[in-house]
Amino acid sequence: MMRKIYCLIVMLLLLIANSAFADSSDLKISGYVDGSYNNLQQNFFTSGSFDRVFDNQQNGFTLHQAAITFAYQPAQGFGGLLNPIMGYDTNIFAPYGFKPITEFDSQTASIDAPQGFLQYTKNKFTLSGGRFVELAGSEALFPTQDTNFSRSILYGYAEPFTVLGLRGTYVANDKLTLIAGLNNGWDNIRDWSRDKTVELNASYTMNSFFSFSPTVYTGQERATPMTATGPEGWRTLIDLIGTFNLTQKLTFIANYDYGWQTLAALPNGTNNRAVWQGIAGYLNYKFNDCWQTSLRGEYFNDQNGFRTGVRQAWKEATLSLGYMIIKNFEIRGEARHDFSNVSSFTNFSGITTSNNAQSYAVEAFYKFG
Repeated sequence: MMRKIYCLIVMLLLLIANSAFADSSDLKISGYVDGSYNNLQQNFFTSGSFDRVFDNQQNGFTLHQAAITFAYQPAQGFGGLLNPIMGYDTNIFAPYGFKPITEFDSQTASIDAPQGFLQYTKNKFTLSGGRFVELAGSEALFPTQDTNFSRSILYGYAEPFTVLGLRGTYVANDKLTLIAGLNNGWDNIRDWSRDKTVELNASYTMNSFFSFSPTVYTGQERATPMTATGPEGWRTLIDLIGTFNLTQKLTFIANYDYGWQTLAALPNGTNNRAVWQGIAGYLNYKFNDCWQTSLRGEYFNDQNGFRTGVRQAWKEATLSLGYMIIKNFEIRGEARHDFSNVSSFTNFSGITTSNNAQSYAVEAFYKFG
């Protein structure tokens, strides 16, 4: 498997290097460095899994991501993109079948490439093959594309991180884009003898005020995630996003997820049907070119405990304030409070539990390109 990955990386690098001599105007290099200080009172569920995605360090500084992207994507013909990332976050989003902790013998900083693909564009259609970030959700793996420091519950527990396979994109017009793909499943770099997962997405911009994007993932997954053996169930996720540009400075985003798996390993020791659903709302306001703020509220119902390891209704509220000191360099401060209808949160020692958790964080990132 590692040999195949290295071969793909070499092919991408050769293609991108060749583009530098062919038509450098289509070659784009960009990147960022993202770090934080996080203070989190409880960072585990009673199930033993983290109750946060990337910001799960209890108290301290973290280099989350140091990323660079080489993109050669001409309007027509062959192209490709390679996006290696180093940092703590790669330990979380690395796919099953390639764990950077094992490959690089580090539990604090490692390397992964969440995007690495070749593509061919003909008129309005593009066919790509390789590894891609997932299409669902209003938040992203990349911190520079989000308005809050901490990731949402939906991003971490309702949706996949990356997929590996084929993806076709059709740009119908300046309002509608359609995407269909076939891949190896949620966060899997190998097939593991399961039926493939289908992804479908549409992005429609009605006007300057409203845009809408539905996404569907459906295919077979193991009853126990991140394993190569055992029973298989059919997993489906329906993701809906609506964006309302209320004014030039004020934006409201609503994101709804509904997912289920026909055969899933549940906390009570049985393999049965599991359902999860949640909704997130964002109110983003840009005061000026330097200052912006974001308020996020969420509700997530893990009614069978399949996604978090605990049967619970989980809510959170987050307030962030961002300040751009100079061009491309931003600092964000964040306060977040989580609630559950059961005492699902536990501290680092695992001794005390609570039905709520509080955190504070300061994030800084610099981007270029």
